[in-house]
Amino acid sequence: MGNREEAEIQISELDLLSSMFPYEEEFVVTDQLAVAELKHYAENESAEMPSSKVQFVLNVKPEVTNASMVEFSMACALPFKYPTVLPEITVRSSALSRSQQIHLNSDLKTYLMQNCSVTTSNAMQSEDNTFTRLWIYSHHIYNKQKRKNIIDWAKELSLSGFCMPGKPGVVCVEGLQSSCEEFWSRVRRLTWKRILIRHREDVSLEGGGHAEIQKQRKFSTLEEKCFDAHGARGNHMDLGQLYHFLEEKGCADIFQMYFGVEGH
Repeated sequence: MGNREEAEIQISELDLLSSMFPYEEEFVVTDQLAVAELKHYAENESAEMPSSKVQFVLNVKPEVTNASMVEFSMACALPFKYPTVLPEITVRSSALSRSQQIHLNSDLKTYLMQNCSVTTSNAMQSEDNTFTRLWIYSHHIYNKQKRKNIIDWAKELSLSGFCMPGKPGVVCVEGLQSSCEEFWSRVRRLTWKRILIRHREDVSLEGGGHAEIQKQRKFSTLEEKCFDAHGARGNHMDLGQLYHFLEEKGCADIFQMYFGVEGH
C-alpha cells in the first residue's frame, strides 16, 4: 500500500467518523492543519509528506442511564503509515480510577496488536528500514529548556544533527524514521510562535543494520551550533558561517530552502 493510498483511507475514515458523530462536541479534530496537509498530500503527487499526524477525540455518552455504562473520551492519533500500522488510542473517563484506565488502555493495546499482528510487523520493519533526515525551521529558538529538550531527546532517540538557536532557529535531526517522527511529535507539542518541517529526506536502508545507518549520517552526534551571534539581543547568527558549515557536511542546497537565497 502506497503512502497516498494510506492518506486517502485516513481521509475517508475521518469523513465517516464525522457522519457517525455529527455533533461538534462528539468528534473533535485537535489539529486542523494536520488534516489540511493530509488532504493536500493525497491530492497532489508533488506534495511532500505531512509534517504531523492527524489527531482527534471522540467523546461518547451512553444514550440510556445505566450503572454499567460510563461516559468516556477516546483520543486517537493516526501515524503516517496507518492503516498499515496501528492507531495510537487512549481511553479516558472521570468515572474510572487511574489504575482502571491504565489497565483498560493496556488491554486495548494488547487486543489491537493481537488482531493486527501481520500488518503491524510489516510496517514496523518498513520504518526500521528507512533512514530519515528532518530539516526543521522555527521563527526563533531562545528558551533554554527547549534547547535542552532538543539535545536530550535526540540523544535518547539515537539521532544526530545540529541545533542553531536564535532567530531564526534551525534544527536538523537524522536517524531511523520512527525515531525522527517521535522527535518531531515531541518538539511540535511545545509552544512555538512558528515551527515547521522545511524539508524531509527518506532513504531506504539496504541492510538496515548499524553500519548502514552510520553510513547515511552526515553528522556524528547532535550538538548546538552558534555562529558569531550578534544583534541587540545577541540572537542573530552569521548565516554565512552556517552556509559554510552546511557545505562542509554536503548539505549546501538546504540553505536556499531555508532562506530563499543562495549561500556564499
